[in-house]
Amino acid sequence: MRLEPRRTRFLHCIALIAIFTCIAFAQCARADIARAPGEALRVDLYTYGPGEIYWERFGHDALVLTDVRDRQAIAFNYGLFDFNQKDFFLNFARGRMNYLAAAWPLADDLSEYEGEGRWIVAQRLNLTPQQRAQLRDFLVWNVQPQNARYAYDYYVANCTTRIRDALNDVLGGALRAQMQQQPRAFTYRSQTDRLIAGQPWLMLLLDLGLGPYADQPLNGWSGSFLPAQLMETLRSVRTPDGQPLVAEETRIAAARIPSPPDSPPDLRWPMLVVGLIFGIAFALAGWFHRCSRVAHYAFAFGGAFYALLAGIAGVGMAILWAFTAHRSAWANENLSLFDPLALLLIPALLHLARRDARVSRFGLVLASLMTLAAVAALIVNLTGLLPQRNLHWILFALTVWLGLSSGMWRARGDRA
Repeated sequence: MRLEPRRTRFLHCIALIAIFTCIAFAQCARADIARAPGEALRVDLYTYGPGEIYWERFGHDALVLTDVRDRQAIAFNYGLFDFNQKDFFLNFARGRMNYLAAAWPLADDLSEYEGEGRWIVAQRLNLTPQQRAQLRDFLVWNVQPQNARYAYDYYVANCTTRIRDALNDVLGGALRAQMQQQPRAFTYRSQTDRLIAGQPWLMLLLDLGLGPYADQPLNGWSGSFLPAQLMETLRSVRTPDGQPLVAEETRIAAARIPSPPDSPPDLRWPMLVVGLIFGIAFALAGWFHRCSRVAHYAFAFGGAFYALLAGIAGVGMAILWAFTAHRSAWANENLSLFDPLALLLIPALLHLARRDARVSRFGLVLASLMTLAAVAALIVNLTGLLPQRNLHWILFALTVWLGLSSGMWRARGDRA
C-alpha cells in the first residue's frame, strides 16, 4: 500500500486532480483518456514491490489507463495521506483516517519507484471496450476533489482493495466469486509480521496490538489486501467469457533492495527464551535479596519497571479497544497478560527498596493473580477455544510473572 507523507508530493497530486478534472469535464482541445472511446483504452495493473521505509513495506499498486492513440498513460493511485492534514495524528490514533485517491502521469510513478530500487510488474488486463470505458468513468469520478477522500483501513480499505473492488464492479462480481475460492495460508497477522520482520521492534509492537481479527483465515479475496498478492491471484482469474483476465505480464524493473522473507518469523522460542531470562532473574533476585544488596535493589526496581511496561501496554490495548475504530485491535487477548492493573504493583515493589520493608499482602495477591491469568491464557490457547494466535506472548509473560511472583513469595516473610 502506498503511503506518501511528503508535503510537496501531496500538493502536486492535488494540482493534478484539478488538472485531470478539467481535462475530463471542460472543453479541452485534446481528446484524451477522459473522453477516449473504450476501444482506444488499455488497462494495466502496475504493482510495485516493498520499499525500505516501514510504510513502504507492504508495497503499492496503481491502475494505469493508456490512450493507445497517443500513448498518454495516467496512473490512478489510492492510499495517499498528508502528515500536515488537520488533526492527522489525532485521527490516526482514533482510527478515523481519511485518505486520498489521485491521478498523475505514469512516468512519475516509474521514475520514483525504480529510483527507490523497488521491483515493478505490469499486467495488461483483458477487459472489453465497454468495461474499460466503465472503469475509466469511475476512476475519473473518484479522483475529483469532492470524491477523492475515503475512510482508510489497513486491511479492508487500502490502496489495493480499492483497486480490487473497482475491477470486481466492472466484471460484474466475477472477480470476487473466483478469488473467494482460492485459499491462502496466511492471516493478516502473519503477513504483517512477515513484511515488517526487518524492523523487529516495530513488528513486535504491531503484533502485540493486534487482536483476534488479525488471525482469521484468508482466501484469495481477503488476502489480496497486499499488492503482490492481488497481482499473483489475478493470474488465475478468468473473465466472464472464459478468457484469462491477465492478457500479458511484463517485469518493468527488478528489485535492488532486499525482499521480505517468504514466511513470518516463528516467535515462540525466542519469546520463551527471553521470558525465561527475565523470569529466572526475578526469581533469583527475590530469593537472594536478603543477602545481596544488588539483588535487593534489582528485584525492587526491576520488578517495578516491568510492572510499569506491562501496565502501559495494557492501558494502550484497552484504549485501542474501547475508544478507537482500529477494529484489528479490538478484543485483544493479550490484555490477560499485560493488565493495566499491573500499574498498582509499582508502589508495592518500590516499597521493597527500603531496608526494613516487607512484601505487602496486596502486592503478593495481585502478582499471583497476574500469574494465574497467564496460566489460564496458556490453557485456553492450547485448547483452541479462542481464535487469537498469541502463544509467543503467553510464553513470554507467563515465565516473567512466574519469576516475579515467586520472588515476592520468597520475600514475603523476609526483611530486606
